[in-house]
Amino acid sequence: MDWMFGELPLHPLVVHLTVVLIPLAAISVVLAAVWPAARRRLGLLPQILALLALTLVPITTSAGEWLADRVAETPLVERHEELGERMLPWTLALFAVAVAIWAWHRFARARFAKGTGRIRPAASVTLVVAAIVVASGSVITVVQIGESGAAAVWTGNVSEQPHSRD
Repeated sequence: MDWMFGELPLHPLVVHLTVVLIPLAAISVVLAAVWPAARRRLGLLPQILALLALTLVPITTSAGEWLADRVAETPLVERHEELGERMLPWTLALFAVAVAIWAWHRFARARFAKGTGRIRPAASVTLVVAAIVVASGSVITVVQIGESGAAAVWTGNVSEQPHSRD
């Protein structure tokens, strides 16, 4: 596939959407896990955002691989590629936790409320911990990838002194 939009490679364009969407999904999943009022108001939004992020990551990665084949191979580009490969497992986990939170509060919680009193709090706490872990991992990973991408693009390309615009 030709990952170009007009004269521009698509990777830098879709990266911006990815960089916004993953933290948004992560925040909404954590809110849904820890705050019942937010969970009711957000409805299916955390799951939808997590699914969009999960869908967008392979698109962004494919566009990035296409672009990497067309730029100079440097250690900074290689590092960015290595880090980029770590994003998909995090977004997959984020989506899985988002769905588990929704399913637990939609179906399972009421069933276990009548049974033993230990399962309900343990499951809720487990989902909160899982949400915080995968949300944190997703955001940290996207920041690391973004920083490495910016370093790959801008290192050595910026002068400390302004250029004359004459």
